[in-house]
Amino acid sequence: MTGILHTIDDFDLARFVPVAAAFGQDRYGFVVTPNVDHLIRCENDRGFREHYAAAAFVLMDSRLASKLLRRLRNIRLPVCTGSDLTAALFQRIITPADRIVVIGGSPAQARFLAERHHLADLRHYNPPMGFIRDPQAVEQCLRFIEASSPFRFCFLAVGSPQQEALAHALKLRGAARGLALCIGASINFLTGSERRAPRWMQRAGLEWLYRLSQNPRRLARRYLVQAPRLVTLLGSRFVLRLPADSARNLP
Repeated sequence: MTGILHTIDDFDLARFVPVAAAFGQDRYGFVVTPNVDHLIRCENDRGFREHYAAAAFVLMDSRLASKLLRRLRNIRLPVCTGSDLTAALFQRIITPADRIVVIGGSPAQARFLAERHHLADLRHYNPPMGFIRDPQAVEQCLRFIEASSPFRFCFLAVGSPQQEALAHALKLRGAARGLALCIGASINFLTGSERRAPRWMQRAGLEWLYRLSQNPRRLARRYLVQAPRLVTLLGSRFVLRLPADSARNLP
């Protein structure tokens, strides 16, 4: 793995929201929001690295990783979590007339979002469990998104690495237009079906501890086994990409 470098963009929430708002619908790009699990997967999984390399924007989702980068390399990396970004776009940017695509989540969650934000053109599709291993199911999902293009935003909420694979496939196919965002469980937080950590824990970089306490069986390996490797990876593998540099990766 020696020599692999992973690039993260220098955007916090306040600076990225207007970038997302201005992206437009005459081109396609996608956003990834790496957490601890994603950062380690980038190191171990070549296919996942290729998804990340194809992304228009890589926004740091982990306050823990940001704090470690500052301690280890004196790099001040702002955080723009997928959950905060999703909430900001729905609350401050999306208008009732915008076409919005949501992949993942339940029909009830999609109705909640449409009603709460008075959306006249929200298009929702929830692929079946394990769809990523079924080429026909993947194709059906991609065609749904492409048929809904151009969209202002497409929120991919089917978990990682499924959502990154979809986002990358859309770029390779070249038919979709708009900004896609890989947002994980953000729809759950936005609709109230899952609770985020208290704000003080988020600010302290302890959201991982809250999530671990809520679901120890699923997250213990991520945070207690894999996370210590992050110290080694962040010490040498990650580089900061300034906004002017990230613009060069747009289609």
